[in-house]
Amino acid sequence: MSTFDQKSANVYALPYADARRSVRHVFVRDYQTPVEIGVYDHEKGDTQPVRINVDLSVQEGETHHGDDIGRVVCYNEVVTGIEAIIAAGHINLVETLAEQIAEMALKFDDVICSRVRVEKLAAIEKAASVGVEIERYKIS
Repeated sequence: MSTFDQKSANVYALPYADARRSVRHVFVRDYQTPVEIGVYDHEKGDTQPVRINVDLSVQEGETHHGDDIGRVVCYNEVVTGIEAIIAAGHINLVETLAEQIAEMALKFDDVICSRVRVEKLAAIEKAASVGVEIERYKIS
């Protein structure tokens, strides 16, 4: 058993999909794109391959979505948001990129939790990838 006491914490772990709580899981899996990222001189002025995974817990509305895209969190809009963050210019840290993506995702009305993993795919020669994974919750 973990020593983490959820009752005393400000953050409660939520499952991504949970019928009892009417929570849907929306995700973007293994999105790969070149990004201007890195703190070292050799990483500046060029791009490197990055893989991004986004998992969102989405609170379902009182009524069914009715097969209407306007009533769901659209994964294409999540990808468009990621692309806008990357297009804004050089980012030093994978942590910063992950935070910006999580913040963007939490702006969707029904998103209550965002987990983001950012991996650099060519940073360490003998590693398949290196990076960070974060989880953020909407403060109500």
